[in-house]
Amino acid sequence: MNRTTTFRQLNAIDAIARLGGVSRAAEELHITQPTVSLQLKLLEEAIGAPLLQRAGRGTQLTPAGEVMAGYAGQILRLWREATEEVAALKGNLAGTLRVGAITTAEYLLPSMLVAFTADQPDVKIKLHVGNREEILRMLAMHEIDLAIIGRPPTDIRTQATPFAKHPMAFIAAPDHPLMARRNLTLQDLVEENLLVRERGSGTRNTVERLFREAGLRLPLGSELSSNAAIKRMVSAGLGVAFLSLHACTLEFQAGLIGLLPLQGNPIERDWYVLNLPGVRLPRVAVAFRGYLVEQGQAEITRQLESFDVILRRLHARARRQRKATPGESARP
Repeated sequence: MNRTTTFRQLNAIDAIARLGGVSRAAEELHITQPTVSLQLKLLEEAIGAPLLQRAGRGTQLTPAGEVMAGYAGQILRLWREATEEVAALKGNLAGTLRVGAITTAEYLLPSMLVAFTADQPDVKIKLHVGNREEILRMLAMHEIDLAIIGRPPTDIRTQATPFAKHPMAFIAAPDHPLMARRNLTLQDLVEENLLVRERGSGTRNTVERLFREAGLRLPLGSELSSNAAIKRMVSAGLGVAFLSLHACTLEFQAGLIGLLPLQGNPIERDWYVLNLPGVRLPRVAVAFRGYLVEQGQAEITRQLESFDVILRRLHARARRQRKATPGESARP
């Protein structure tokens, strides 16, 4: 019996257990499926027992595999903690920052990560971007330590800390008929082709709640899985949309889209950083959470400075257009 075991083997069984299969484990570890299978085979030889077995059309861990996966996870966590403690003795911050973010946050998070790691050469970043449901699942499964999201969940217990304001708005092409209207309300959007994200996304949940609170049905037009696709369709005049302003700054600068003259538009919500209560956070995750709370709003304000200039310009243009058409009134 070969008693030699490596971290590669432990990482393989840990990833298979967490992700539910060899293919997803290979994807996370950035290696091929045959390599994962080889590491698993070597681990089986080391402990003298099979770790994976056929189950229907797939595979599952054997009882020995379940035991080994549990201990592998503990060993890997202890190793990460040990390396962090040694780095701390030298006055350094080290380790891998495992953070997940909803798709809208990918527009604001990179600059924050750059600023955070500027003086921390031993910190590595592992950033996952997905829709709300995917990021919350990863947090619950301990695949990430922190989640950046627009609204805390109610179905799982989390420690949610607000760190910045999140502006969102109804948008349309500059020559869309609604852009020349005055005193728009949500009722005026009921008959429009409203472009929305897929179910489970943060902006979809927010716009559904806005219409529900107003006692209106949500006018579903096209459902798209990316902010980029929605922006292209809006700029082409194929509908109106509700998106985060973080995702639209460049399009506003280019004059491709504009804010609908809707009362209270844009609206403000909060950005939250989430972690699981009762789970020991790595030092690097604690430090980044503290950075977001202390510096997050200032960084977002800096990012949106150019948008504030654009917004004032758009409002001035809208006032000039209204003066040019004094006889127009809002539709009853």
